[in-house]
Amino acid sequence: MEIEREPFYIPQRALVVAAHADDIEFGASGTVARWTEAGAHVTYCIVTDSGAGNNEPGADLEQLKKTRIEEQQASAHEVGVEDVIFLQGYRDGILEPTMALRKDITRVIRQVQPNVVMTFDPETVIAGNRDYINHPDHRAVAQAALYAVFPSAGARPIFMELLDEGLEPHEVDRMYFFLSHDPDTYVDISTTIKRKASALRCHPSQFDERVVEMVMGWNAEAGEAVGVGHAEVFRTLVFRRPEDNETE
Repeated sequence: MEIEREPFYIPQRALVVAAHADDIEFGASGTVARWTEAGAHVTYCIVTDSGAGNNEPGADLEQLKKTRIEEQQASAHEVGVEDVIFLQGYRDGILEPTMALRKDITRVIRQVQPNVVMTFDPETVIAGNRDYINHPDHRAVAQAALYAVFPSAGARPIFMELLDEGLEPHEVDRMYFFLSHDPDTYVDISTTIKRKASALRCHPSQFDERVVEMVMGWNAEAGEAVGVGHAEVFRTLVFRRPEDNETE
């Protein structure tokens, strides 16, 4: 287990890929806030239309999609993120890790050129204390993002049509996975926990203050485990370190 303390890894550019509006706020927005405060440029990529977030009969799901875009943009702003990409054509609740999805995420990676890509842990099926089935959209995004990072984003012969769009290959240095059973990195978010709470509160169409308090409790428990006030936890992959880049 590793806890990131000052100085901790700060990317120049980071890309966070999630299935739905509000996913990032649960798992990673405290860390995102620390990155943006340190000068990193962070981009969010939301894959689905987030249109299955109301189970009431007769709900206006088209309006819900618009509302959730607005909520995500406001939430991102709370943690210093102004660049939010919403993919088109992927319905909430029935997402699959298709080649088309992998290509779309590969396109975003080549556009953004991030040092870090953050997403869900693709191996998590049962989450929490064995009381929550991880949403299949989460796993679909995680699988597609993982294979977009490798091999697709850095390989010229894969998705050659992206070259025609002027998008050259790009190699990612690291990946961060949230909602993981096997975390190895604890990020101290004690200084950004209030910004994370504010980001969560930007999603009133989906939950109320009780959920915000629940998430704060999770982060407090994670922080207690490593001796800080609040923490977010990640499983990480490190392909290249800063010193590797210096020798290129």
